[in-house]
Amino acid sequence: MIDFQTSPDRYRHWKLAFDGAVATLTMDVDPTSTLAPGYELKMNSYDLGVDIELYDAIQRLRFEHPEVRAVVIASANPKIFCAGANIKMLGVSSHGHKVNFCKFTNETRNSIEDATANSQQKYLCAVSGTAAGGGYELALATDYIMMVDDGNTAVSLPEVPLLAVLPGTGGLTRVVDKRKVRRDLADIFCSIEEGVKGKRAVEWRLVDEVVPSSSFKDAVKARAAVMAATSDRPGGKGVTLTHPARAISADAVSYPHIEITFDRDNRAANITLKGPQTAAPTDVAAIHAQGVDFYPLALARELDDAILHLRANETSVATWVIRTEGSHDLVAGYDALLQKFGTSDWLVREILLYWKRTCKRLDVTSRTLFALVEPGSCFSGFMAEILFAVDRSYMLDGTFEGSDAQPATIRLSGLNFDGLPMGNGISRLATRFLGEPDSVAKAKDEIGKDLDAAACAALGLVTGTPDDIDWEDEIRLMIEERAAFSPDSLTGMEANLRFAGPETMETKIFGRLTAWQNWIFQRPNAVGEQGALKLYGTGKRAAYNQERV
Repeated sequence: MIDFQTSPDRYRHWKLAFDGAVATLTMDVDPTSTLAPGYELKMNSYDLGVDIELYDAIQRLRFEHPEVRAVVIASANPKIFCAGANIKMLGVSSHGHKVNFCKFTNETRNSIEDATANSQQKYLCAVSGTAAGGGYELALATDYIMMVDDGNTAVSLPEVPLLAVLPGTGGLTRVVDKRKVRRDLADIFCSIEEGVKGKRAVEWRLVDEVVPSSSFKDAVKARAAVMAATSDRPGGKGVTLTHPARAISADAVSYPHIEITFDRDNRAANITLKGPQTAAPTDVAAIHAQGVDFYPLALARELDDAILHLRANETSVATWVIRTEGSHDLVAGYDALLQKFGTSDWLVREILLYWKRTCKRLDVTSRTLFALVEPGSCFSGFMAEILFAVDRSYMLDGTFEGSDAQPATIRLSGLNFDGLPMGNGISRLATRFLGEPDSVAKAKDEIGKDLDAAACAALGLVTGTPDDIDWEDEIRLMIEERAAFSPDSLTGMEANLRFAGPETMETKIFGRLTAWQNWIFQRPNAVGEQGALKLYGTGKRAAYNQERV
């Protein structure tokens, strides 16, 4: 089993150090500490295990260290910053693992950019030694890249000439969209093995600054101090991110606020999110006092871990059916706190940003996502956002026969319209009603109201509203039908339908670059017995099928 829970005392590949408002995150990969057998992590190359630690460190820097305003990413090896994803690892990995690995590394680098843009925790990359492939892609995720000008240090994206694959973590997109490298120069850069160094790297906008090795450390320290001075992070006490409690068995996964059971025959997971059991605290000081036990943060962390666990360890489970249970009023109390303090308190801001990232993780998950709204559900405010992330949602019209429960309702809040945008930069409701601004406005008029099935159907908030006579059969047939389709075609269909609206660097990375890499990872030119990825390091030349597809 791949476990995404870790902590600094278990790190094997990264070291964290702190100097006032600046933290340094140093890559020092242990070649022998691999996630699977069959390869060594030489030359500061990485596998999923290295990136799991990186993601954990980024989360902890945001939540545990409000005093940290700037983060320097560096290498402990003066000759090699990072050689990128380990080639031997890619060679022995299944197709599914390679794709999941690339997706997670993309999300992790996006979280660096999110920290820079929204948490005011600025990232600086100090490149000494070769930064190749994924190593340069890590640098690209930061706000500012400094490089040693020593005649040897270079940045490169050599995947096309060396491996017959693409840079798998947004490199092509970030070079032209973020760094604004001219297209013809980017074409040269991505076609050469040796990379670009020195002043040319600055002229081509591949890095921001080159500095002689004799003054590099001082220059990095000075630049980090300047970046830290622009941040609004307040200092003070952070929140310790203890591991979410979790129990895993053959047919279930349990957290304090989430229950997952499996319908193996239909390759489906039933995921129930439990609403809060107690009323929200009354002020921001109480939120800080509760820390990781503050309900929205606890639920976000559990949902994040559950998504990653299901992606990596339950690859044959193709359909996720999401329900909630609890009180609208209790959820609304927490939702109101998030809205009230989301712009004025650093911790509440981080919690909202975490919810945004977790919902985005749902958006790009290659599983069919359904939601069921039944009596006793609590799709309200920030929890209602899940309804608009799924592919289809069904709401029971009325109650089940013999039940005295109240009919199901949905309650919208301001967060469903502003505060939790998708990767396309707009809300899920705006994406849902693309080309229908009146529908968004009508839904916004209903904020705070308990909307029954008829109202939700009229507003277009759900896909269907069967009554109790048809409910069981409709839901069963829907899940059985999904299980009969090709998983490959469903992955392509869902990914294309989820991202209507504006195209951004993020949607390009997940919707375009990832799709191409997914395809190339299955092509004989890359992974066949005579493919470049298979033969890399053997001294043999790849034999390509020269037909363009």
